[in-house]
Parts: sequence; C-alpha cells; structure tokens
Amino acid sequence: MSFINLEYFKEKLLKEKERVLKNIEEINADLARIVAEDEINDMEDLAQLEMENERDKALLKSLNAELKEINDALRRIEEGTYGIDINTKKPIPLLKLLVNPLLTKA
Repeated sequence: MSFINLEYFKEKLLKEKERVLKNIEEINADLARIVAEDEINDMEDLAQLEMENERDKALLKSLNAELKEINDALRRIEEGTYGIDINTKKPIPLLKLLVNPLLTKA
C-alpha cells in the first residue's frame, strides 16, 4: 500500500475517531444529567431513567469498542502493517478497506 493511501486512511480514521470521541462525550454528559436529575416523581419516571441509562451504557460500550478498533488501525498504520490480513499476512483488497477501514481480515 502506498504512502498516499496510508495518509488517506489515516485521515479517515482520525475523523472517525473524532466523531466517536464526541459521541462518547455527549453520552457521558447525558449519563451525568440522569444521575443528577432530581425529578423522579413516580415509578414511570424511574423506569424511563433506568431505560435511558441502560441504553446509554450499551452505546458507550459499543463506542468504546469502536474507538479501540480505530486506535488499533492507527497503530497498524504507524507500524506498517495496516491493510495486511492478520491471519494470512496477505494484503486486504483496497475496495474492502474503502468500505471498512477497520478490517483486519480479507
């Protein structure tokens, strides 16, 4: 894979990382709001808050996993192993990487 392609993927991954970090920040703020909220008037309010809390926790878990994949891909770029199948050690087709730049297998 050429230097130009690696730069393209690095920029794409950095933009995606920025988006994920922003979403994590927003969800953390939402969770803080839920914790600080004093307006629980009945069981329905409590159930709604618990549902939102669980949804946000699930989203955070997913976003943190995605952030790890992005950081791993950026590390592979730096190490010179980006775009190489981790099992076969053969190049991953460029079109597949364009669709999903986090791929580690062809």
